[in-house]
Amino acid sequence: MTIRVILVDDQPLLRTGFRMILEAEPDIAVVGEAADGQQAVELVRTLQPDVVLMDIRMPRMDGVEATRRIVGTGRDGGRPDDGSARVLVLTTFDLDEYVVEALRAGASGFLLKDVPADDLIAAIRVIADGDALLAPSITRRLLDMYAARLPAAEDPTPDALAMLTEREVEVLRLVARGMSNAEIAAELFVSETTVKTHVGHVLTKLGLRDRVQAAVYAYESGLVRPGAI
Repeated sequence: MTIRVILVDDQPLLRTGFRMILEAEPDIAVVGEAADGQQAVELVRTLQPDVVLMDIRMPRMDGVEATRRIVGTGRDGGRPDDGSARVLVLTTFDLDEYVVEALRAGASGFLLKDVPADDLIAAIRVIADGDALLAPSITRRLLDMYAARLPAAEDPTPDALAMLTEREVEVLRLVARGMSNAEIAAELFVSETTVKTHVGHVLTKLGLRDRVQAAVYAYESGLVRPGAI
């Protein structure tokens, strides 16, 4: 199956570079390009891509608002597509203040623009397959950057966590550390299928879109704290 990709960046040279890298892969096709978030939303509506590579800082409409609209959470309540397009955020700044907002908006992952070509290709395949991408190093930076916003140690945990089993809470902590299903399976001495089932239960019970939002939820709720990863 060919993965259909749209490139969104206000710098034409960067779009050209990404296109050259991606189109060298037999299973990836770049079906469109946009110079800002507004164009991106319009292209997603007409081209129905699988993955959108999204810059954050752009004119007219930034990547955060474009992500909201693409995944169906825009302020206008509209859904420009069927919700199947997934967003991979690319940024020059590893501590970009908008990264967490993009993840909350529904982005399925976040990479730096200087990411090695092989890692970019792998990330697109992971996200197109319905998973999400949040490296442990990125998780740690996000935790450190937003430590002041986290609940105090004595604050009660959200009632929603009470719906999870002990094993599901354990899996959520490992997801928040950026671990893959295979790594979690090895850590807990269970099968990947079992881990996938637990992750699915966590997402359903907490009303979350994917693993990235689960990681954000884990630290915002105080389940995971700076220094714990």
